[in-house]
Amino acid sequence: MADQDLTSPFLSPPPSDHPHLILTIQDDTDSESHHNHNGIHTHQSTSADHHHHFRNPFAFLGSDGLTVPASSTADPFRNHTLEITGIYEWLKIGICLPIALVRLVLFGASLLIGFLATKLALQGWKDKKSPMPRWRCRIMWITRVCTRCILFAFGYHWIRHKGKPAPRDIAPIVVSNHVSFIEPIFFFYELFPTIVASESHDSLPFVGTIIRAMQVIYVNRFSASSRKHAVSEIKRKASCGRFPRVLLFPEGTTTNGRYLISFELGAFIPGFAIQPVVVRYPHVHFDQSWGHISLAKLMFRMLTQFHNFMEVEYLSVVSLFDNKKESATRFSERTSHAIATALNVVQTSHSYGDLMLLMKASQSKLKLEQPSVYMVEMASVKSLLHISSMEAVDFLDKFLSMNPDPRGHVHYHDFLRVLRLKDCSYSEEIFAFMDVERNGVITFKQFLFGSAHVVKRPLFRRACELAFSECVSGENDYVSEQKFGESIGHAIPDLNEDEVMAIPF
Repeated sequence: MADQDLTSPFLSPPPSDHPHLILTIQDDTDSESHHNHNGIHTHQSTSADHHHHFRNPFAFLGSDGLTVPASSTADPFRNHTLEITGIYEWLKIGICLPIALVRLVLFGASLLIGFLATKLALQGWKDKKSPMPRWRCRIMWITRVCTRCILFAFGYHWIRHKGKPAPRDIAPIVVSNHVSFIEPIFFFYELFPTIVASESHDSLPFVGTIIRAMQVIYVNRFSASSRKHAVSEIKRKASCGRFPRVLLFPEGTTTNGRYLISFELGAFIPGFAIQPVVVRYPHVHFDQSWGHISLAKLMFRMLTQFHNFMEVEYLSVVSLFDNKKESATRFSERTSHAIATALNVVQTSHSYGDLMLLMKASQSKLKLEQPSVYMVEMASVKSLLHISSMEAVDFLDKFLSMNPDPRGHVHYHDFLRVLRLKDCSYSEEIFAFMDVERNGVITFKQFLFGSAHVVKRPLFRRACELAFSECVSGENDYVSEQKFGESIGHAIPDLNEDEVMAIPF
């Protein structure tokens, strides 16, 4: 055997005149077998390759084709111990049930006492736009102690701290990751800040009254004017040293703590220095995150644990660059990067809109293997397609009516059925336009991107107006059924009267 070195091949290459045999193996259902002149079998696709010959049906709107980013496998809302499994957990719950009853009494008593103390502190206070008077703040210490008792009742007997809060005059705004309903309770006790919260929290029994004492800044995330007003209030209260710190959870919702989702900009637009805070819940058997799990179930699991671990770390203050010309987006990116680094987690472009999509998919009567496939990273979708979360939910509602399979795929015939399209070359082109992976099926993300790509084209509205003006009957401002049928027949031929009537217009 010849001497070999590390760069020599183990097998000698075949002679240059040695014939090469190439075998292409495809599924029999998607291809037809043919014989070439040498008698060797070859396969030619009859479905996937056919898609490549479809023209772009929306080229007249200025579309140069559809590009859909790859879907993320991350699920920042999944609670990893949704089900109670293992003998240890069941045994622990059995042992802790009597303890849970005592804890429940402590929770109820603390909540009641805190509520009464808060009512007393708020009694007769009219000027709630000004900072709370000191004597009222002293009464609120009763409520703050009660909140620590509530944390104790839920199994947080001790809480590990790292770092310390910066003075208010240095960092008037505090931001934190949001994993559970526990963080607001903790910060109420620790900092007694002014909190930014959803308007829906005001109507919560007991809790609504207590957070009102924090001079809460309410915001409706779906209202531009409400968001603008909230930013104005954040700026006003952060600039006045007599108000407490302003606390925000810029993710806008709770996650499982294994990812850091996109930040809303409300905390960063005013331009004040910000202290990021990191909250962790180390665990082995019980995931304490308020993800895709009911509040009642989460509270029951907390009450039936021997102890729940919690760590709070105050990070270094993040300020605007010296020239103060940094955008709010860049400011938020630096802050989120600091939090993600401290947590050692991945940042994603998910947002509250993805949770809305997840809940919508979960509530459907369809059998879904993984509802999370309907999340699309709404933060990036908003910036790319300029659509709101509510619009995305409307698109999902339409997609779910197409009866997707358990993997979230819609087939051509269901696509036509829901959109009331006739099976023709133009309908095939529309479907192929969204089927960017040429699989013969489309996903919700492809349907969303394809639909938004079309309706958000600058020429789309103009094309609709022009088509309407061409179809109007005389001086009347309406389209007759006959005229509509004649016009649509140029794109979809051979439509009968019933099929024309079935098209939504």
